[in-house]
Amino acid sequence: MQRSHLGLFAGLTVSASIPAAVISMGVLKLFGNSNILENNIVQTAASAGESLAAGVIFTIPALVLLGYWNVFDYWWVSVIAGLGGLLGVLFTIPLRRSLIVEQGLAFPEGKATAEVLRVGDGGGAGLRFLGWAGLAGAAVKFAETGLRLWPGSVGAGTWLGGGVIGYVGTNLSPALLSVGYIVGLNIAVLVFLGGAISWYLAIPLYGAVFAADDPVIGPMISAGTPALDVAWQIWTSKIRYLGVGAMLIGGIWALISMRASLLSGVRSGLALHGGDNRSELPHTEQDAPMKLVLIAIAVMIVPIFMVYETAVSSVGIGLLMAVIMVVAGFLFASVAAYMAGLVGSSNNPISGITIATILFSSLILLWLMGSGAEAGPTAAIMIGAVVCCAAAIGGDNMQDLKAGHIVGATPWRQQLMQGVGVISSVLVMAPILNLLLKAYGLGAPTEDHPNALLAPQATLMASVAQGVFHGGLPWGMIATGVGIGAAIIAWDEWLKARKAEFRAPVLAVAVGIYLPLELSVPILIGGVIAHLAERYNASRCSPEQAEHHQRNGMLCAAGLITGEALIGIFMAVPIVVTSDPEVLALPASMQIGAPLGLAVICAVVYAMYRVAAPRQVT
Repeated sequence: MQRSHLGLFAGLTVSASIPAAVISMGVLKLFGNSNILENNIVQTAASAGESLAAGVIFTIPALVLLGYWNVFDYWWVSVIAGLGGLLGVLFTIPLRRSLIVEQGLAFPEGKATAEVLRVGDGGGAGLRFLGWAGLAGAAVKFAETGLRLWPGSVGAGTWLGGGVIGYVGTNLSPALLSVGYIVGLNIAVLVFLGGAISWYLAIPLYGAVFAADDPVIGPMISAGTPALDVAWQIWTSKIRYLGVGAMLIGGIWALISMRASLLSGVRSGLALHGGDNRSELPHTEQDAPMKLVLIAIAVMIVPIFMVYETAVSSVGIGLLMAVIMVVAGFLFASVAAYMAGLVGSSNNPISGITIATILFSSLILLWLMGSGAEAGPTAAIMIGAVVCCAAAIGGDNMQDLKAGHIVGATPWRQQLMQGVGVISSVLVMAPILNLLLKAYGLGAPTEDHPNALLAPQATLMASVAQGVFHGGLPWGMIATGVGIGAAIIAWDEWLKARKAEFRAPVLAVAVGIYLPLELSVPILIGGVIAHLAERYNASRCSPEQAEHHQRNGMLCAAGLITGEALIGIFMAVPIVVTSDPEVLALPASMQIGAPLGLAVICAVVYAMYRVAAPRQVT
């Protein structure tokens, strides 16, 4: 419930893999001894509920906002979420070998979860070290978000002349620093590069050339609106669609790049099914049988078709929608899994993937049904909802499979428990949504619900679907984003030909373009910390000592992520109960402000570096 409220209130969720691992260790200890593989299985099932909640709350409330529903129908929500979630599990099975084993992507939350599980299993100094880092992360998050001693981010904008807007800003989250530390300098630089394209190139250019004639932004400028507010409006309504275009071309390119390993995974899975070779594989490489996976996907097309046919009252269009959903679902589940490997699940722009799905689906439906079709936007949202659930599950599941790969789990057991987690969570999804709808309302505030949940992501999905059928989408921005993505692909291929150590995967840049720049800054700083610590240790330590320090740095990052995520869950309880996001806040006179937040985050940066690169070698 807390996760659903947070997503509807703020438009985002956080990965639950690490909190689930911590909670599972605590619960299983009550029933006697437990081992690392049992804890891993429990957190695998538990984290599926959070990721499915993200897929649901980003899309399905759009059906209420469009007026298609007055309340969330239990069976419709359960079927849409269940089908999408189970397809996400199935789609990621052939991806595991490609992304985790062959390409060895970082999957930061997966690595952090594995460290948490290892320390919990081994105990000793590592567990105490992880605990102190967790307490630090929780304390910083509580002081910032709960007590409101300082804001969660700082930023400033100014007019530089000629309509050009200058901006500096950063988020003050230790967890984002930790993500940057885990993914490393290369990916962190690329994510920041994407943010710089948006905020240091595209927004100033738009402000200087197009803003004055924009029907929304022009009046804001004339009214003397602060530069920072104008910059956010430009980013929200225009520039973020560059990221959508870049993700679209980047996703297609990622699939092209992975085609050999994907086909190899499917072929080897089919060859091993039911044969003696399967039993000869080590248990750490035994995925669910590929024949069963393909049969399950084929069987699920039938209920998907029935859902869509009911929505549009057309057999032909319903069948086409089902085909589009399966193809788009596999495409974007793969893209989500790939991006989760680069920047983590918490920073994975699932909404951008869903927008691309809704755009494509809406264009097809517009061609088939015409611009006057009342059911067109609704049908596009339903396709997007299933795909969004599949993509959300896909990214989260790969984190769990990465953790399992590190600790020596059996993949097919995890994949089975991921399905169990999906089925368990869909049973309670609609009642929670209806409870929040009745208590708070949804969308724009009204007299009956003055503190309505804004549901920003679902509102964006509804506006995209309506924009295709009724006009108003920034198609030029989307096309420009495709061009930017193509240029980055060409750059990366050039780097590949030169056998450069630095590479430029397009999806890392696309994520940075789509996300606010304030999120990219701490990720970059975390990557710099990891790089500097690695250089320091390489020059002063033996390989064994350097590895020990690197593990300490990883534990510090995992602890900060764990503490921030857990305290976020606990703080959500009083907020949901009281319907007051300020319920824990101190009086305004006691809130110190941004200088304290900057000082604290600088202290965290220094502490992370010294943990990973201590002055005295032991």
